[in-house]
Amino acid sequence: MPPRILIVTAAFGEGHNSAARNLSLALDELGAETKVADPCMLAVPRATGTLSKAYRLVTTYSPKLWHQIYETTGKVDFSRQRIPLMRQPERFLADLIRDFQPHAVVSTYPLYPYFLERIFAESGEPVPVFTVVTDSIEVNSAWLDAPETRWLVTDEFTRQSMIDHGLPADRIVETGFAVNPDFSRLSPLRSDAPVSPFDVLYFATPKLPHVRRITKAVLNAHPDTRVTIVLGKNVRLLYQRAHEIKERFPGRVRIKGWTRKVPQLLASHHLVIGKAGGATVHEAIAACCPMLVHHLVPGQEEGNLELLKRIGGGSLAAGPDAIARQTAEMLADGAAGWRRMKSALSRHGRNAGALTSAHYILGTIDHETSGIDQ
Repeated sequence: MPPRILIVTAAFGEGHNSAARNLSLALDELGAETKVADPCMLAVPRATGTLSKAYRLVTTYSPKLWHQIYETTGKVDFSRQRIPLMRQPERFLADLIRDFQPHAVVSTYPLYPYFLERIFAESGEPVPVFTVVTDSIEVNSAWLDAPETRWLVTDEFTRQSMIDHGLPADRIVETGFAVNPDFSRLSPLRSDAPVSPFDVLYFATPKLPHVRRITKAVLNAHPDTRVTIVLGKNVRLLYQRAHEIKERFPGRVRIKGWTRKVPQLLASHHLVIGKAGGATVHEAIAACCPMLVHHLVPGQEEGNLELLKRIGGGSLAAGPDAIARQTAEMLADGAAGWRRMKSALSRHGRNAGALTSAHYILGTIDHETSGIDQ
């Protein structure tokens, strides 16, 4: 029988869901049986949906307010179940474990390890727990204080910061962010690739003015630039404005709605512009695609930007003027700046985080159980 792995996630930030989906793909490739579930959404769908929508609105339009909320979560003792709304998800998770009988539980959301400690204390039948940390460098204490777990982290800087916090080094493993396994099989543009045309991938946020202003800034930065605008879930909201800029710059703008080809798009473009979310930043790193960050949520996303800077593969460009200036600088002197960034990302080389995590999880299970159930 294949090992059964329960992966639990939450709808509060795309990074959690992205890591869960990609880990499932990687574990499936290696012969495991996986189940991905969001106990919050399944147990209390209406409340979770409302909170998730509020989270997206606040992080998009009031990032300073979110920073204050984020800071307060670092002072909460999650080892005690004092949040009434979380009682139903905890019971739902206990039922999932009873029904699925996993050989291990992987959590991409920081609260679930606290649930699991109480669940296993009551059942008396613990299994290995792996916590996938989707933050980089600046790690919230909810991750750091998680009980009875192993932490899978995105990079050595994050690992060292957690060790400095007092966590045991032998239980913190640098795997890279759990990006889609397809990234490990792609051939990104090389640092010596031609830069005419210079293709820019732009992940638009719901802010209405941004789609035209940022696209225009890139197109005016250099005559060789072209832009692919990915609207994603914001198609209805942003399509008209994106189409207007496409008409204004014929032959230089493409528009995409929802797409499953993000790995291929990143690998085939010279530059990506987007927000500093964990999934987007680490997908850019995996594709060795230099990145300009146009939107940053204080607190949880600051570490992602810091990681890009330390690698040498990206920077903050807060506003159209900064985007135009930095794009032009990259392309100056035969695109010397862009080529340096490409080379730095290639040296960092993290394009198989989900597969690396999957190998580690299955190897640990096999070692600890000395054989899967027959």
